[in-house]
Amino acid sequence: MRVVLLGTAAGGGVPQWNCACTLCAAARDGKLPSRTQDCAAVTGNSRDWWLLNASPDLRTQLTATAALWPGPGPRDTPVRGVLLTDAEADHAGGLTVLRGAAGLKVYAAPPVTAALAPLRGQLDSYGPWEWADSRADGGFVLPGGLVVTAHPVGGKVPKYVPDPVPDPGWVVAYRIEDLATGGVLVYAPCVGAWSPLLDELLSGADCALVDGTFHTPAEMGTAVRDGGGQAAMGHLPVSGAHGSLAALARHPGRRRIYTHLNNTNPLLDPASAARAQTAGTGIEVPLDGDELVV
Repeated sequence: MRVVLLGTAAGGGVPQWNCACTLCAAARDGKLPSRTQDCAAVTGNSRDWWLLNASPDLRTQLTATAALWPGPGPRDTPVRGVLLTDAEADHAGGLTVLRGAAGLKVYAAPPVTAALAPLRGQLDSYGPWEWADSRADGGFVLPGGLVVTAHPVGGKVPKYVPDPVPDPGWVVAYRIEDLATGGVLVYAPCVGAWSPLLDELLSGADCALVDGTFHTPAEMGTAVRDGGGQAAMGHLPVSGAHGSLAALARHPGRRRIYTHLNNTNPLLDPASAARAQTAGTGIEVPLDGDELVV
C-alpha cells in the first residue's frame, strides 16, 4: 500500500493567510516549510487512488503529485473517490475541485452525508457521484485491493450545521488493510479524546496517521474541558499526561506519524523542544508530499 501525504496542516494551512504569529512568519520567510491542509491519497495497486479527505488545497496537492496526474485520455484520472472522516469544511471543501469528474464514489458517515446535502446537490449537477455509508457493517472493499472499516471517534459537529442530530460517529477513523500484503494503515486526523478503541486500532496497525493539531490545550486560548486532555476545539493535545504523545508511546514498534498540525503548534519547528521530545518517542512529523509504504 502506498500513501502520499498531500497535506499535513490543520485548517488554514501554514502559513495561514491572516496570521502573523512567529511560526507563520517563519514559513513566509522560507525558514520553515509551508504546509497545505490535511489530505492523503492511498492505493493498493498504484492505479486506483483514493483520497483521505478532500482539503480546500486539493487542486494544488493533485498537481504537485505525479501519481495523481490525469491520463492517458484527456479526462482520465486515477482518482476513484474520497473517504471523508467528518463534515468539516477543511476536510470536505475540496470536493468542489473534483466537480465534473463523473463516477467518483464518496464514503462518509450518515450525519456527514446529510450535512453535505446542499453541496451534494451542486456536485451532482456537474456529474453524478455515488455516496456510500462509511460505517456500514463489515466495512467495504476499494478497487485496488484495500479493505476499509470506519470507526467512530467523536461527535464534533461543524459550526455551519443547524440543529444537528447528536451522533457519536460524526467523526470517524479509518482502518485500511492491503489484502495483498496484510499491511494496515490507521488514519485519524481528528481525535477529541483518546479511547480504548484507538488503542485497539493501533495495536493491529503497521502505521498510524494521528491528529497532532495542538501541542497544548491553551495554544488557541482554549481550556481543557474536563482535565482529561480533551481540548475545547475538539482536538486532543499532544502534550500532557492524557495527551496523544503519552498514548502513542504505548505502541512502540508501529510507525506513528502526526498530521493535521495547526499553525500555532511548535512541532512545526524542527529545532523546537517539542519536536525533540516527539522524536525521542519515535513519532514522526513528515512534510507535505512525503510517501509511505505500508
